[in-house]
Amino acid sequence: MNALDRRAFLKAASLPCFAACSGALAGARPAPLFAAESSENEAQFIKEAKFYEKLPYKKIKCKLCPRECVIDDAERGYCGVRENRGGTYYTLVHSRVVTAHIDPIEKKPFFHFLPGAVAFSLATAGCNVNCKMCQNWEISQVRPEQVRSMYLPPEKLAGIAKDNHCPVIAYTYSEPVVFSEYVLDGAQAARAAGLRSVVVSGGYIQADPLKQLSASIDAIKIDLKAYSEKFYREIVNGELKHVLETLVTLRKTGVWNEIVYLVVPTLNDTDAEFQGLARWVKSELGPDVPLHFSRFHPEYLLKNLPPTPIETLERAKAIADAEGLHYVYIGNVPGHPAESTYCPHCRKKIVDRTGYSIAGVYIHHGKCQFCHTAIPGVWT
Repeated sequence: MNALDRRAFLKAASLPCFAACSGALAGARPAPLFAAESSENEAQFIKEAKFYEKLPYKKIKCKLCPRECVIDDAERGYCGVRENRGGTYYTLVHSRVVTAHIDPIEKKPFFHFLPGAVAFSLATAGCNVNCKMCQNWEISQVRPEQVRSMYLPPEKLAGIAKDNHCPVIAYTYSEPVVFSEYVLDGAQAARAAGLRSVVVSGGYIQADPLKQLSASIDAIKIDLKAYSEKFYREIVNGELKHVLETLVTLRKTGVWNEIVYLVVPTLNDTDAEFQGLARWVKSELGPDVPLHFSRFHPEYLLKNLPPTPIETLERAKAIADAEGLHYVYIGNVPGHPAESTYCPHCRKKIVDRTGYSIAGVYIHHGKCQFCHTAIPGVWT
């Protein structure tokens, strides 16, 4: 971590979040990270949506995610943040920020993307699935009118990120797919300002908007909830096949991609699932895609389950390692050796991590400093 990044990180550690998830619905109003414009003017958040098809009788079909909601006039799609108004489809959350933080990039988590960098991280309300273990359900499972928000247009977003010494803007916390118009405009403004953009998503998106998104951003992390259609149907309210299609499409676009698999006790933690996942990743995406097995903590509608045993995470990693994946991590277990990155050839530690802290990076010009093996990622 360079001096500039350390300064931004220390600043972030001393600042409360803007409209933090835990306080948004309860009415808490912490000090903001930035001086945002008032949210009283609803019209400033409303823009015509990019991905939809007009149908007879003023109906529309949404073409953003696999649900393809068919929506009557004056109705909304499943996500609750896109509305049909007289046969024209609108996003209601463009620039409508409900939470913003300065986070280390490792928190996303990205382990092969600018280690030690800090990201100006934000979200709007809404999501196109309903995961029973969602940690940000207070913003993802509400309509935009139900949560405090501030107006933060793309140009100001890029300026605020620069003012806070953040080289990266991260669209995260809820589901960036449902505010994709804002992400696309924000990423364009970020590039003009010399900043990078990353997305943290469940990957529930159609191919055309995904390709447009991939062309605009620098990295995307996909939360692969399980390697089981049953889990997706019962716990996520979605379909696994669409997320797998997203991962294959991302591989073809070339945008940097990492995968997180949240291991939920009794629901997606069998050896067969771990092995099936690892084999699929290797055959369809290749052995170099980072795969993070993260520890579950009881949240939202799954508070009856215990945290994931560390032994389960270690078993998952061992299975994925044995299947030939090169970069398999254990997440949400600060201090575990599997947080660090090791060269797949010489096995030397090349990114030394503890939690969100970076003690050392031993990668030079994209290669292991010890044996000169190429290490895939975005390092500079």
